[in-house]
Amino acid sequence: MKKLSFVIPCYNSEKTIGHVVAEIDAVFLYHDQYEYEIILVNDASPKDDTGGVIKRLARENPRVTAVELSKNFGQDSALMAGYSVSEGDYIISLDDDGQNPASEAVKLLQPLEAGWDVVFGRYVHKKHSAFKNFGSSVNDKMAQILLNKPKEIRLCSYFAMNRFVVDQMLKDRNSFPYIWGLILRTTNRITNVVIEHRVREEGKSNFTLVKCLKVWMNGFIAFSVKPLRFSAIMGTLVAVGGFLYGIYVIARQLLYGEPVAGWSSMMTAILLLGGVILMMLGLLGEYIGRMNINLNNTPQFIIREIETGDYGDCSSDE
Repeated sequence: MKKLSFVIPCYNSEKTIGHVVAEIDAVFLYHDQYEYEIILVNDASPKDDTGGVIKRLARENPRVTAVELSKNFGQDSALMAGYSVSEGDYIISLDDDGQNPASEAVKLLQPLEAGWDVVFGRYVHKKHSAFKNFGSSVNDKMAQILLNKPKEIRLCSYFAMNRFVVDQMLKDRNSFPYIWGLILRTTNRITNVVIEHRVREEGKSNFTLVKCLKVWMNGFIAFSVKPLRFSAIMGTLVAVGGFLYGIYVIARQLLYGEPVAGWSSMMTAILLLGGVILMMLGLLGEYIGRMNINLNNTPQFIIREIETGDYGDCSSDE
């Protein structure tokens, strides 16, 4: 019998994560094809007792493993921490807010059984806020441009992978993991299945503009040099344009004797080009800074404690 690992990053989900675990149990407890484990990773939730709740769930339910990170590392690092302790043949990732119905996991598993490596859910009607939907769309488009994601594939946070893909992902030691980039780098046997999406049970999304930008930076700097190539092309075009404009100004002066005017336009051009140069230097600095952090072997995550219903407490560092 094959084993499933449900890996769920938890952040300020004290009131919702219990419902998610209960729903998984309701769907798979007596399933005749799979056994399963549920790995809950608390990413140092600052506003509630998420850590205490998942530890209680682990003590009460032998299928639940509670993983406590030493500080907030971000959702992708929390997922990597969960994958590192998972034992399943198939690994299913989903959110902690109850918007991903556990029953839809069966749909994700069917293509895996047919030979696909990764299966992403594709929502019929997304119940996220307009801002989060916009951020997801931009993220998906940028993944297509910078990470060579197939145009027909839609990425989302509810997906399933086989053991091969997870084992390859865990070989990555980049201090800034990006789950979708690791998947796209590992395999092209990726497909979608249509699934349902529910309205959030309680509270509001932790998705913010700052987190969105952080995810983009992690993904596209770690997995692509195209931003640097774009900067080089843009700089070349600006230089050529400036050279041609200089020839135009000199020609007018020689042929027509017109004085060179336009202090305001000149200052605007200087400020614009100066801003572009500083932006490109900042991008280059970001690449160099992340290289330095990686060379210092900064960990993707640090596990403070692992608690299971079967084996009690143990601790481990990654």
